[in-house]
Amino acid sequence: MIDTSKKGGLMIVIKECASGTVGGIAQVLVGQPFNTVKVRLQTQIPGQPPLYSNMLDCVRKTSKEGFSAFYKGTTMPLVGIGACVSIQFAVLEHMKRFFNEINNERNGDKTSVLTNSQLFLSGAAAGIANSVLSGPIEHIRTRLQVQITPTQSNSFAKKSMLYSGPIDCIKKIYSSYGIRGIYKGQMITMAREFQGYGTYFFLYELLKRTEGKGREIESWKAYLYGALAGYGMWLIIYPTDLLKSKLQRDGFTPQTRKYKNALDCFARTYRYEGLRGFFKGFGTVMLRAGPVNASTFMAYELAMKSFDKL
Repeated sequence: MIDTSKKGGLMIVIKECASGTVGGIAQVLVGQPFNTVKVRLQTQIPGQPPLYSNMLDCVRKTSKEGFSAFYKGTTMPLVGIGACVSIQFAVLEHMKRFFNEINNERNGDKTSVLTNSQLFLSGAAAGIANSVLSGPIEHIRTRLQVQITPTQSNSFAKKSMLYSGPIDCIKKIYSSYGIRGIYKGQMITMAREFQGYGTYFFLYELLKRTEGKGREIESWKAYLYGALAGYGMWLIIYPTDLLKSKLQRDGFTPQTRKYKNALDCFARTYRYEGLRGFFKGFGTVMLRAGPVNASTFMAYELAMKSFDKL
């Protein structure tokens, strides 16, 4: 395990965190418009007339609110996702070093390769650590994204806007429901992160391993491998992510809740919408997954190479 009391170990952690932050900022800037459309499609209420018939209809109606509507709730993730991705990569690399030391002690040499299960668990640990921040960040972002921006043609929307921005949203939720309100949907977020990031980093590291060059891979390959890892992750976790969005958009009290818990959300979605209901917004996510995850990994790899030269 890394000894961060030593200058060398500390510098490694600092470089990984800083590079993760760069990757996180790239992720938000590229992916936020896609995410807004995804969340709006996901959080439509089963059994009620849909606001959007499909992805293009959602894009068209959202565009009527102005271009900034696609970047609703960006402030929170722009600040927070940088920290999230920083944590992801730092914990990932820490766990890889941890398993490497175990393998080296067991095999008595320094050439051990991480097993597939160790790669998956390294990514899963990164996901769980990340969820401490990603849970509340995505909760606040979701509530802001589903609000309709008032315009001249829909001035009625102003009356339905509960929050003027992320700070106002946090204040109102915390004052009424405390820290539990801020962390609404946290358990299903943790389940998503464990499964998703285990798959995500496992696939990326497995693809990198085919190069046999460690971190020294060409930029276009980092971009390609990141995109493929992103596609693999979302194929696995999308239904869980949809349930998370529904629960985080839901009310806080028994009187305003549409779902009692995650199982009830699952049952109601299946009852009213069938299997297709678990894949609302899936096309948007698959369009988003390639460029967003490719940008994240490429930004991280380039930042690490830049820091290594300092």
